[in-house]
Amino acid sequence: MAIVDTPLALRCAAEFIGAFLPFFSVGFNVLSGAAVFGGLSLATSLTVLTYALAGLSGANFSPAVTLALCTSKKLGGPGLDFGTSGTYIAVQLLGGLCSGLCFVNVFADSFRLGPGAGFSWVGACLCEFLYSMFFCFVVLNTTAARAYSSEGNQFYGLAIGAMALAASYAAGPVSGGLINPAITIGADLAGAGAGFGKSLIYAVFQLLGAAFSALLFKMVRPLDFDENETPRSRLISEMIGTFALVLTVGLAVLAKTPMAVVAIAGCLVAMVYALGDVSGAHFNPAVTVAVLVSGHDPDMIPKRAGYYIGSQLLSAIIAGWCFCLLHNGNSFVVAPGEGFSLAAAAVAEMFFTGLLAFVVLGVAVAPKTKSFQIFGLAIGFCVVVAGFSVGNVSGAFLNPAVSVGVAASGAGWSSVKTAVRYTTFQLLGGSVAGGLNYLLHSEVSAAGETTKLLGAA
Repeated sequence: MAIVDTPLALRCAAEFIGAFLPFFSVGFNVLSGAAVFGGLSLATSLTVLTYALAGLSGANFSPAVTLALCTSKKLGGPGLDFGTSGTYIAVQLLGGLCSGLCFVNVFADSFRLGPGAGFSWVGACLCEFLYSMFFCFVVLNTTAARAYSSEGNQFYGLAIGAMALAASYAAGPVSGGLINPAITIGADLAGAGAGFGKSLIYAVFQLLGAAFSALLFKMVRPLDFDENETPRSRLISEMIGTFALVLTVGLAVLAKTPMAVVAIAGCLVAMVYALGDVSGAHFNPAVTVAVLVSGHDPDMIPKRAGYYIGSQLLSAIIAGWCFCLLHNGNSFVVAPGEGFSLAAAAVAEMFFTGLLAFVVLGVAVAPKTKSFQIFGLAIGFCVVVAGFSVGNVSGAFLNPAVSVGVAASGAGWSSVKTAVRYTTFQLLGGSVAGGLNYLLHSEVSAAGETTKLLGAA
């Protein structure tokens, strides 16, 4: 994203405001007894402030994001120079400290940094590393990618807020889901009477995640670093997006948070926006099958679809092991809800997976109906609809990769058998969606022949 030629002092003021206000809102949520809405406050405040201030400073608001941009620059890609990065980080830390001092003076209390009850420091630090990496990765792909250097896009703020939403409710129970050293260190300094130092442990892993996100950014967008593009970039994109999605599903469900559906949808929205122009952002074998059947993407031949599905399933299995490890070996089963039959659950999975795939085709693939700005939000809303509609019936997995990832996490043989059945009906739903989309985007000539509309007006 191009930054308007603004004096450094004004850019620093924008960074201070962006670091101060989101933390300020979360602090009031947590300390006033409304902690369940803290992630929502963080996500929405980040979204609106990103839109309000991006043209001034780039809307980093976090030392982790600034380090990711600086690392990207050092690797030969788009980003921030070292001098500007250092100034930004100092201002962001000051904003976090001032915010912490404000709500400490109001409530005479502060955050208690550290792992959630029953979790280890190892798990908490791994969570901070992973979700800082995901968050910075989304920022890089939606604001720094050369694809948006000239005309930009209008979805970057939505993507950033959506990833913050996912981190808050997936990683929150394990580590707090802070993902921002300015918030972490600011909270620790503000409550220094309780002992200072734990924030530095978190900050190290948050910054490591940020640096690693720049490496992933280079892997999925080699052209941005003046390197040759290979088919491998698309498969890496699918693996990253699927891993983030399955990990978020597992952590959010195991956390038993009422905001699980929102967190999962947020992760999908963020990753679709981040990687949609790289691989198509399928992250779901049923979607890949739907794209193949629809014929809208001439590059999606059976061989490539097979590679896509293989990469999605592999990363899903790794993600399943990961969320099981983070939750001390606990997992959950792939099974119908209490009081519902396997047949009812399978039909629910088929119908709502088909709905998801159909919407993906309509808003992101089909030439006559696709949107260039709202596609990620529409796809995420499908998860919200399904989660609230059939979550109690089937679990609303909607994705063979999620079914396989959960089953592979150690949920038991019964879970594996149900996952296979779910996968069958999910793929059937994707196939039906692809076929229906093919018919809807065809036209009948005078001779009665059906011709595909590949970009026809």
